[in-house]
Amino acid sequence: MQRLVLFDLDNTLIDRNAAIQDWAAQFAARHSLAHDASTQLVESVQKRAFPATFESIRAQYRLRPSTDSLWRQYCSDIAAAVRCPERVLAGMDALRATGWRVGIATNGATDIQNAKLQATGLIGRVDGVGVSESVGARKPATDVFEAAAVACGSHLSQGGWMVGDNPATDIDGGRRAGLRTIWVRNGRAWPDRLAAPDHCVPDAEAAIALLLADGCSRSVTT
Repeated sequence: MQRLVLFDLDNTLIDRNAAIQDWAAQFAARHSLAHDASTQLVESVQKRAFPATFESIRAQYRLRPSTDSLWRQYCSDIAAAVRCPERVLAGMDALRATGWRVGIATNGATDIQNAKLQATGLIGRVDGVGVSESVGARKPATDVFEAAAVACGSHLSQGGWMVGDNPATDIDGGRRAGLRTIWVRNGRAWPDRLAAPDHCVPDAEAAIALLLADGCSRSVTT
């Protein structure tokens, strides 16, 4: 029997935060902006990065390039900056080799998320992807999880797992979608206001090891 696991992308499989920090420093230098502009740029794109975000950045800093040009450069720069650890890539291959259907359920603009998936090699290691912009909804909406499951040739009604770093959008959203959950804690404590995940792990590599070891047959937080 095939099993389904969905992964979040940003700060779960790849380090988006570090990539944004690098991009902001490069962007500020490229456009000869003030030293403190890097911090403001990070804040501008941290929550959501879409073309409209760069329309605001262009106006704020009175930049000459078009919004479309700035957005396309951002997609290129971020794709070049992100990396997925080799052990995680190998783990994704191992999951599929042992009968798992592996998908990605991510919030974000379709073109930037696809650029990251291509650049990191993840696109060739998953069965399907659900991106919020393409779906027309954002996690924690169940539609995003369902779209990713369908892209993998499955359905949420058949059960499965969600692995992610965001307690609200990934874990609580996944639980409400009927999935069991593995939280990638990234050095943080679980927020008491939300129901606990089935498992807590330090990183995506540990989550994959848990799935491969069939440790997920038990609902235990570690």
